[in-house]
Amino acid sequence: MTQTMHPACDKAIAQGAPQQAAGVTRTPHANWVLATCILASSLAFIDGSVVNVGLPAIGQSLSAGGAGLSWVVNGYTLPLSALLLIGGALGDVYGRRRLLMLGVVLFALASVLCAAAPSLGWLVAGRVLQGLGAALLMPNSLAILGASFSGVARGRAVGTWAAVGAAAGAVGPLLGGWLIDTMGWRAIFFINLPSAAAALALAARYVPNELAASHPPLDWRGATLAAAGLTAMTWGLTVASSSSPESSSGGSQAMAVAALGAGAVLLALFVWAENQRGNAAMMPLALFSSAPFIGLSLLTLLLYGALGGLLVLVPYVLIQASGYSATQAGAALLPLPLVIALTSSRMGQLATRRGPRLLLSVGPMIVAVGCVLATRIGGPGSYWLTTLPAMALIAIGMACAVAPLTTAVLASVSAQHTGVASGLNSALARLGGLIATAAMSAVLAAQGAELLALYKMAAWVAAGAAVAAGLSAWMLLKDATGAVKPSN
Repeated sequence: MTQTMHPACDKAIAQGAPQQAAGVTRTPHANWVLATCILASSLAFIDGSVVNVGLPAIGQSLSAGGAGLSWVVNGYTLPLSALLLIGGALGDVYGRRRLLMLGVVLFALASVLCAAAPSLGWLVAGRVLQGLGAALLMPNSLAILGASFSGVARGRAVGTWAAVGAAAGAVGPLLGGWLIDTMGWRAIFFINLPSAAAALALAARYVPNELAASHPPLDWRGATLAAAGLTAMTWGLTVASSSSPESSSGGSQAMAVAALGAGAVLLALFVWAENQRGNAAMMPLALFSSAPFIGLSLLTLLLYGALGGLLVLVPYVLIQASGYSATQAGAALLPLPLVIALTSSRMGQLATRRGPRLLLSVGPMIVAVGCVLATRIGGPGSYWLTTLPAMALIAIGMACAVAPLTTAVLASVSAQHTGVASGLNSALARLGGLIATAAMSAVLAAQGAELLALYKMAAWVAAGAAVAAGLSAWMLLKDATGAVKPSN
C-alpha cells in the first residue's frame, strides 16, 4: 500500500508525545532505544510495499481473483487502520515495551503463517494477524521514541527514524521483486523475521516498560464499532467492485448493498459512542471543531487514498500488461521514496517560513497531474517516457505535502490533543488506501485490454481525489493554523 509514505505520516505520533523536562535525553540507552524503534517499525514499512509487487505471483499461485487480491492487501490494512489508536492506548495501560514486543511477536508469527499459507484464505488470515501486530507495535514504537528524547535530540531521532523508514520503503519493493523472481512469493514474508528477532532482543534489554502517568479507560466500544463498521464497508466495496451487473447475480449485489448499509450504521454508532465518551474517546469529536484539522483530515484521507490505490495498481499493471519482472516493477517505484527523502526536509523548512497552506494545496495538485500521466503506464513506450515522468511528478507533489502535513497536524489542535490527533491522521492515511484498494477489485481481476481500460479509469479517479485533497487544504487551512479548544 502506501508504506513508502508511512514514515512521513507517522512521525507526528512521535513528535506529538508529551514533552519531557529540559535536557537532551531521559533514557540511559537512547541510541539502542532508537534502533529498537527503527527495527520494529521497519516490519510494517517493508512488508506492505513488498506485498504490492507480489500480487501477480500470489494471484497465479493461489488462483486468486480480484476480490481475493484486494483482501491480501486490505486484510493487513483493515485492522491497522481500525485499531491503531486503541493499540497506543493499550500501551499506556499495560506498558509500551510489553505491547511493542507482543506486536512484534504476533507480526513474526503471522509472517510465518503467510509464507506457509496453503490457500488464499490462510494467507488473508495471516495478513489480518500481521495488521493486528502492526496496530500494537507501530503506535507504541513511536510513543517510546517520542518519550525517550527531548528538545533537539528528539528532532534528530525522529528524523533518523523517518529517513531509515523511507530507505526501507525504497529497498522493500526492489528486494521483494528479486526474491519473487528468484525464490517465489513466499520468501517475501521471511524477510521480516531477522528484524523481528533483533527488535525483540533490543527491546528486552534496553527499553523500559513505562506506563502512562494517567489515562482514561480503554474505549473498547469505540474500537469494536470502528473495526466492525470498516470491515462491513470494505467487504461491501470489494464485492460491489469485483462483480459487474452483467456477470453477477442480483444476490451478490444485494449483499454488497446490505454490507455497505450495515457499515454505515456501525460507523454512525461509532461517532455516537465517541460523542458520549467526550475526551475519553479514542477519537474525541472535539478535534473536529477545528476547521484546519477537518481540512487536514480530508486531505490525508483523499491524498493517501489516491496514492495507495495507485501504488497497488502500478506494479500490477507493469507486470501483467507490460511484461516487467517483479524486480523491474519494484525498481520502477524507486523515484517516489528517493525524491521524498531528498526534498521533504527542505519543504518542511519552507512550510515553517511561509505556512503550510500553499504547499498542502499545490502538492496534491502536482500529484493529480502525475496521476493523469500515469494513465500512460502499461501502454506503448519505454519506462523513461511513461512510468518515470508520472512517478517523478507524484513524488514531487507528495514531497510538498508530507513534511508540512506533519507540522500542520500538530499545530491544528491544542496540546492535550496532539497525541490522538497525530494517531488519527496516521490511521486516516491507511484508511484512504483501504477504501481505494477495496474499490478496485475489478481492476485486479481484469486482463489484457480490459485491465488497461479499468486501470486508466482508476488513475483518473485518483487524480480527482488528489485535486479534492488540495482544494480541502486551500479552503479550510490558514497560514497560521488554529487550535482546538479543549472541551469540558
